[in-house]
Amino acid sequence: MANPVIAIVGRPNVGKSTLFNKLIGERIAIVDDTPGVTRDRIFGQCEWRNRCLTVIDTGGIEPYSDDIILKQMRRQAELAIDAADVIVLVTDINSGVVATDQEVAAMLQKSGRPVVLCVNKCDKIGEPDPNFYEFYNLGLGDPIQVSSVHGHGTGDLLDAVFEYLPETSVDDEEDECINVAIIGRPNAGKSSLVNKITGENRCIVSNIAGTTRDSIDSVVENNFGKFRLTDTAGLRRKSKIDDAVEKYSVIRAKMAIERSDVCVIMIDAVTGVTEQDTKIAGLAHESGKACIIAVNKWDAVEKDNNTMNEYRKKLETEFSYMSYAPFIFISAKTGQRLDRLFELIITVVNSAAMRITTGMLNDLLADATARVQPPTDKGRRLKIMYVTQASVKPPTFVFFVNNSELFHFSYQRYLENRIRETFGMQGTPIRFIIRERDDEKR
Repeated sequence: MANPVIAIVGRPNVGKSTLFNKLIGERIAIVDDTPGVTRDRIFGQCEWRNRCLTVIDTGGIEPYSDDIILKQMRRQAELAIDAADVIVLVTDINSGVVATDQEVAAMLQKSGRPVVLCVNKCDKIGEPDPNFYEFYNLGLGDPIQVSSVHGHGTGDLLDAVFEYLPETSVDDEEDECINVAIIGRPNAGKSSLVNKITGENRCIVSNIAGTTRDSIDSVVENNFGKFRLTDTAGLRRKSKIDDAVEKYSVIRAKMAIERSDVCVIMIDAVTGVTEQDTKIAGLAHESGKACIIAVNKWDAVEKDNNTMNEYRKKLETEFSYMSYAPFIFISAKTGQRLDRLFELIITVVNSAAMRITTGMLNDLLADATARVQPPTDKGRRLKIMYVTQASVKPPTFVFFVNNSELFHFSYQRYLENRIRETFGMQGTPIRFIIRERDDEKR
């Protein structure tokens, strides 16, 4: 990784995610008083003294817990430590030094990485709390007072981190990534897909619904290009969401959709398409994002010669409102058709970014109106003067007409199909803006 990497670690509920959000200047990590809210590694960018730093937030470390989720959280923290140039150990002034702090400190000393000790929740300005000095017993050098809520001491903390940063060259600019949001219901296999593509246990995988809570970014570079994969929390029906943390997770998933270039909508092949699947796909459709519908766990389905065709027909019926989206049958477990998935991602992203000249559009319009006459109503006929493309992502076309009321939905659908047939806009929605000749205000 080109930028120096800073890992924020510590036991649960000492304020690691609050500090992470303060350093990067955004509310990316979920913050709640419930221990164990952060489960995966979360990445963000922080700039200090004209250098860009990559900051990793981790789940709280419980060194000797046998709980399956806590064990995987510990593994995630260990992966972050291995990838870090500098580690920030966060402790809590209110509870003082506890046994878990000592165990985590010993684990960090064995890693061989430089460690900066942060004593968090020092919200009062002035002389240090008497409990502050007992943190010297951890053997990690001078502790630094920080209030992650108010931001006090974060500059001193970054200065201490800066002392350990390696010299790096920043000449090479990072290539642009294609942002891919992986969305779907809980347990559709979103985290398993990211882990299979990255080749590491980047996200915690469990049969427990709601294991993924934050939106997790992973940058992958392969033969097809450079991609930023965002694993999102599974989206359940509103009536099922009674946990405040899960409500935040849904917001994070929707934010991931907004900043994505393409959404991969994961469907569980075993349970089939549900009403919630169509609603989730609708979020991406309404946001104007390029979409791919990926049917996961295809390896677990009993198949014959007609199984895929029959399943495809069901998908076409359920997702009739987004007929532009291609279907692909994959297995995150075995890696089946993952190369084809990346090919589709490239195709739909190019479609969403396609620009068509006004001349080509009006040639197509003349041919289309000659084949099928525009509709009439009470002796009035729709007349389309010309069409031009206004924007991309999604492709948006402005039609100038004599009367917008005559431009029926059915004729708009006809023209949309002609545009798709001619220019091959697979996987992206198309938007039409209708303007009347004398409608200057609109």
